Amino acid sequence: MDTLRKIIQEFKNTESDSRQKEGIKVCKKNLINTLNYVNFQDGTIHINFKHVKYDHIISLQAKPQLCTEDRLNCFWVEPTSPAEKLNSYKYLDFILKNGQRLIRVEADVEEINETEICFKLPETCLEFNYRKVIRNSCEGICVDLTQNGVVFYGFLLDFSAVSFSVQITAVPPQSFWLINPESMVNVVLKKDQDIFYSGKCKIIRQTCGQKTRNFVLEPVENQMRRFKPKEFRSPRHKLNPVPNIIFKHPIIQKMITLEVEDISGSGFAVEEYQENSVLLAGLIIPELFIEFANNFTIKCNAQVVYRNNYKADDDRTYIKCGVAFLEMDMQDQSRLANLLHKATNKKSYVCHNVDLDTLWKFFFETGFIYPEKYAHMHDDKSKFREIYQKLYTQNPSIARHFIYQDKGEVQGHLSMIRFYENTWLIHHHAASRSGCDRAGLVVLNQLGRYVNDFHNLYSSHMNYTCCYFRPDNKFPQRVFGGVTQYIDDQKGASIDPFAYFHYQKNLSTMDLTDPWMLAKSQPEDLLELEGFYECKSSGLMLDALDLKPDMIDNNDLNKEYHRLGLKRERHFFSLKKNDTFKAFIIVHISDIGLNMSDLTNCMHIIVLDPEDLPYKALYSCLFMLSKYYEQEEIPVLLYPVSYVKDQSIPYDKTYNLWVLNLSYLDPYFKYIEILINRNKQEENKVLSLSKAHSWKNPG
Repeated sequence: MDTLRKIIQEFKNTESDSRQKEGIKVCKKNLINTLNYVNFQDGTIHINFKHVKYDHIISLQAKPQLCTEDRLNCFWVEPTSPAEKLNSYKYLDFILKNGQRLIRVEADVEEINETEICFKLPETCLEFNYRKVIRNSCEGICVDLTQNGVVFYGFLLDFSAVSFSVQITAVPPQSFWLINPESMVNVVLKKDQDIFYSGKCKIIRQTCGQKTRNFVLEPVENQMRRFKPKEFRSPRHKLNPVPNIIFKHPIIQKMITLEVEDISGSGFAVEEYQENSVLLAGLIIPELFIEFANNFTIKCNAQVVYRNNYKADDDRTYIKCGVAFLEMDMQDQSRLANLLHKATNKKSYVCHNVDLDTLWKFFFETGFIYPEKYAHMHDDKSKFREIYQKLYTQNPSIARHFIYQDKGEVQGHLSMIRFYENTWLIHHHAASRSGCDRAGLVVLNQLGRYVNDFHNLYSSHMNYTCCYFRPDNKFPQRVFGGVTQYIDDQKGASIDPFAYFHYQKNLSTMDLTDPWMLAKSQPEDLLELEGFYECKSSGLMLDALDLKPDMIDNNDLNKEYHRLGLKRERHFFSLKKNDTFKAFIIVHISDIGLNMSDLTNCMHIIVLDPEDLPYKALYSCLFMLSKYYEQEEIPVLLYPVSYVKDQSIPYDKTYNLWVLNLSYLDPYFKYIEILINRNKQEENKVLSLSKAHSWKNPG
């Protein structure tokens, strides 16, 4: 028995007097319009017949034809003649569905035969509200119903966000006695391998079949926790014009369009009237489009995370639903971020097309490119210009930039690249002295907001952020060094210092001889490296830089760079003496200019046994591995710094590698908030002293 027929049976079992009292009159004109709509949809009506001796009623489906006046022709749906079924029955009425209402029509039968039935329509009929919320028919949705470890299988009959009905089959030795109607059941709605809903439901009612039963279920949870709760949540914006969401409902297969009430980088809220409600907490929407304007849409995968009831001014009940982003393409992430950041501050830009001449001028004017740095860049300046053309105008998936710009003048800049599988390297942070006093903090805050919004999405590949900074540089030391002290957990944020120097490619050196050997690293070498690092630092460097044994052969990111027309390679080498691990060397190869200090196109060295590693053996390794590089001067980062000091190896500077575990974003933002408030207090103090001095010296 299909869904509508069950509804009709329930409807017919109610008292006729109460039906008459509750019914609303429908004129013939409106009835004809509804019948023509049913015909347009290729739908059916249900014609009811009552047994002449007993109260038993049967319903037969028929398809209404075009109706223009008061005569209605309907063709039987069943291929066999209904004549035999109707020998002992007399015509009663017919019923058609209109949304969540039923129209009962007591029409006169003019003709009935094996193929059709003809009616003369009455001047009025009655419409009844049989359900507060529309139930939509469903096809192809499978159901897993679980209670106390027993799983029953079936399919979905109809669906609304308030309740839905399922048909379940008991497969021997299963018995429906195993289902306790007073206890909750866990329900999964799915199609093939795609799960659209999973949640707890209570049983409202059930039929009495032995092999199959129909259950009406009501979800009990109106809120779910998709991600770890955050104290510092993404700011929500009410945009004008109001965006719309458009999606095909995965369960009822209807196109749904709703207005967005507010939106952030992590999700949005929408409203719908209760009687038409189709969003329930836990529902997964595989493909959803947010339409901001013509030809400006963002595609995502989303899930409903809460559902709340409210009363409207017209006394209708409406539902407000919160929807969280589960996945979004990197390009759409940057487009959404740019829109939302500009809604907060019109001078903030995310991954927009930058005028590169203006940007290069900004780098030189702010001193970000100082004479010594430019001396290293000078011979390859055309390559720098080429790589920046790709990074800043093509919006590749491995690069993000944040700019504070006023009237065409760049005043603050910060960028990051995905140089490790799930780690983004922050670099190129600069701010001008003119314009906004806090441009440097503004772009840092932009980056923080972006990371906070999107780091949960798989496509972001964002478990960690890291950066290299000079310990004598006050701003990063105050921010990154300060937040590391504030978190006070090496697995939350850590700093590891590296010595930085250049190896001259044509430098003569000795080859390695027995008992020394340089060879490709094996997983067991990285396991030993992990033991050394945990003892030495216990920080996040190995996790962030993909230096764990399971990442040794991972080349997915190399392929992504190649697809974008960029270069990224990594080679691991182990220096051993008599098979004893002495040093680990990473050969990073990338496009010159990807990082201005070439920290992505250099060697990383980790010395495990500084007491038994003469610098000549190390330099022999540098000589052997220099063949991987085109440039004559090869940057080298070495850990620990104490080794170069003990071996009297000349080095240019010290770089601190800072790594933040993004599950520690709340304490990071707390510290940044403290830092901003402290800066404001210091500025106010200076301003007060300045005013006092001016008052004493009015001239």
